[in-house]
Amino acid sequence: MIQKTSFKTKDYCKVKFTISQEDAATVELLGLNGDWETPVTLSKKKDGTFSVEVSLPKDTQHEFKYRINGTDWVNDPEEDGRKPDGFGEHNSIVTV
Repeated sequence: MIQKTSFKTKDYCKVKFTISQEDAATVELLGLNGDWETPVTLSKKKDGTFSVEVSLPKDTQHEFKYRINGTDWVNDPEEDGRKPDGFGEHNSIVTV
């Protein structure tokens, strides 16, 4: 799930990424701002979901994927769109 919070006086948007992954020990978010090398770690909640909130510039579009347990790549089921990743799969898109 992707939740966006815009501020009239700010040039960025708060974006909360939430994903439910049974049997996951770790979930990381990669690709925001074109950075596929530095993962953003999601925190595990009591209900078993993982989430993180980040600030992204307004009027931008970002490709991303979740990496589960350091090896499995998954898309967000509520993504704003998809783009081919060059490896025969797709990246999720978030538009802010």
